This record gives sequence, structure tokens and C-alpha cells, in this order.
Amino acid sequence: MDGDSGEGIDLRSFAMRLRRMTGELNRIAHDFAHQHGLHTTDVQALIKIFDAPSPITPSRLREELNLTSGAVTACLDRLERAGHIRRVRDVHDRRVVHLHYLDTAKEFAAAFFGPLGRSTDNALRRFTPDQLRTVAAFLDTMNDELDALRASPRSS
Repeated sequence: MDGDSGEGIDLRSFAMRLRRMTGELNRIAHDFAHQHGLHTTDVQALIKIFDAPSPITPSRLREELNLTSGAVTACLDRLERAGHIRRVRDVHDRRVVHLHYLDTAKEFAAAFFGPLGRSTDNALRRFTPDQLRTVAAFLDTMNDELDALRASPRSS
């Protein structure tokens, strides 16, 4: 971007790099949503559902996306109609609903996001395992900081 060697990277230039990458990822997600008649929020919901280590509930998704209950319901209705997710009632407590990402949705996403995966793989190959561990540690730490920021009360 600006040729900084690593030692000369300050907060501003680092923030610019992060914003640029975030913007590009958002454009890819927006294109995916547009091409398939989805809202950008639907794509964010699909990612949250897919990345969850176990099926999540609509209320957890609402918290993760900072949406109203009505907005989550509308989003899940669209995703279910499109064949991307399925709502399943808990066998022990029928009031609890779990969201399942369907295999057809995985194939659908893989076809669209395959080029992103290849680009990511191309970038990864340019770094040593030690460098990648450092990058991964930074990303984990940054995400922890963002989680803490989101959880903390803000003054207006």
C-alpha cells in the first residue's frame, strides 16, 4: 500500500490497511447478497451460523448481529425460504430453536466464495509459518479487543 517495512507502520497506516481489507470483504459479501436476492444482513447471519461451533439460537444471532427480534425473524424467514438454513426445535425444550446451516448452502457459498479462498491461500503462501502465527495472534487479539469494545458501555 505505502511500502512501509514493518518498523514504520504506525496506527494510522495500519488502520487504513484494515479498513481497506474490511471494505473489500464487505464488497464481496454485498455482491454475493445482491446476486442471490439476499440482504447484506442475511449474509452476515449466514456467516455467524456457519462459523458457530454448534447450532446457535435466534436470540444468540440477534445479539451477535445487534438486531431486533423482528429483524432476525425476517432474516431467518428469507434464509429458510432460500434453502440456506433450517430451524430445528430442541428435543428437550421445544421453546428453544437451533439454526442449522444446510449442506446445499455450503455448496452454494463455496461456488461464490471459492475465488476468495484461493486469494487467501495465495496470500498465505507468501509468509512463513512463524509470520502466519504472528498474523493469527494479531487477528485473535484484535477480535478480542473489538469484542470488549462492543461489550463496554459507550458515552454519547
